[in-house]
Amino acid sequence: MKRIALAAVALLAAQALFAQTSAQDYLSRYALLVNRVGPAGVGVETLVTKWEADFPDDVDMLCAKYNYYHTKCQGSEVVQKDQARFLGADPILTLKDSTGADVNYFTETTYDDEMYGIASQALDKAIRLRGDDISLRFTKIASLLGYEKESPDMATQALRSLIDYHCTSHPAWKYGEETFSDDDFRSAMKDYCFILFRIASPGSFESFKSVSDKLLSYYPKDTDFLNNIGSYHLAVKKDYKTALKCYGKTLKIDPANYGAIKNCVLAARKMGNAKQEKKYLQMLVRVSPDEMERNAAQIRLDALK
Repeated sequence: MKRIALAAVALLAAQALFAQTSAQDYLSRYALLVNRVGPAGVGVETLVTKWEADFPDDVDMLCAKYNYYHTKCQGSEVVQKDQARFLGADPILTLKDSTGADVNYFTETTYDDEMYGIASQALDKAIRLRGDDISLRFTKIASLLGYEKESPDMATQALRSLIDYHCTSHPAWKYGEETFSDDDFRSAMKDYCFILFRIASPGSFESFKSVSDKLLSYYPKDTDFLNNIGSYHLAVKKDYKTALKCYGKTLKIDPANYGAIKNCVLAARKMGNAKQEKKYLQMLVRVSPDEMERNAAQIRLDALK
């Protein structure tokens, strides 16, 4: 009888031990299931629901829940737009109307707001629990960029807040299991600036300017961020004089900055300022990495003499 009692105690202890370590088991089962059916396939919701009931603060579970609902909340439809590009993408189909004008059709992602909200709540909780993992914050920003489309107000605020936090608190970031340096952070911010500019909507252009201004407040010598402001005035505002001033700040730091010189040529040409254009064409001939561009710049330069 005593042996039976001891065996029962041992069994209960083994069950308790299993319960304490089964979060990893859930993760393994989830990985296998997603590999077979995808992040929102049959059986995933059931598994994540059980996982959450047993381990409500498990970050891997929260990420799985986010992936499920974020995938599930999305659909797509073909829409007509009176523009050449939509969210940086070319049309999937172009027809002609009765006047011969182009009629462009694009694929647009749609969202179920309720499910998107559930996904966002799961991700926000994961960020609170694992605050040093910057990959979670990047996932949040990418999610907002997709959801807000041509008016990325919340994504912009998230980026600006992240920049402030990074530059004032200097957290020891991780990207998953890897360390994430200040250089990595700046590189990531440059990628986000590119995305905002590529969306090419009035709202995204203003977001591009807002994020670039915030970055410049902490990195005043970064020529990529300086060039961003020049590009905003050149391409968006058509304020070529201000654009030249912005690029001039870059050239004081890096006199051979190819992007700044190339855009100075364009700005001077748009202004009709031949003297300025010749100045920057001479510089372009020296710094351009492309032989055809150097030759074209020299031909243009000879024509202006």
